[in-house]
Amino acid sequence: MAIIFSSNATGNIIMFSDVAEQMLKMMEHSGTIPSAIAAKDVATALARLKAAVELSDNQKTIQIGVGANIEDESRVSIVSRAFPLIQMLTRAVEEGCGVIWRKQ
Repeated sequence: MAIIFSSNATGNIIMFSDVAEQMLKMMEHSGTIPSAIAAKDVATALARLKAAVELSDNQKTIQIGVGANIEDESRVSIVSRAFPLIQMLTRAVEEGCGVIWRKQ
């Protein structure tokens, strides 16, 4: 199943539900689908997502240093998965828009 994120500030973003739910948790949202973030709360959600992604990326770097394998390198990183949503949230903050999500 897929989740569609929408905002008047950008085009839609479609993510697999497991990835979308992970992003919602990183923003400290309940994970309810469908739901929304009000325009006044988008900056906080963006800051939480960025912090969680940075922490996750730092942990991955530590793990790779300890002993990675080829299979790990072929996976899509959380940084790459979060990038479109971070861009959407950034534009939503700039334009004073909220963000909604729903099942496809």
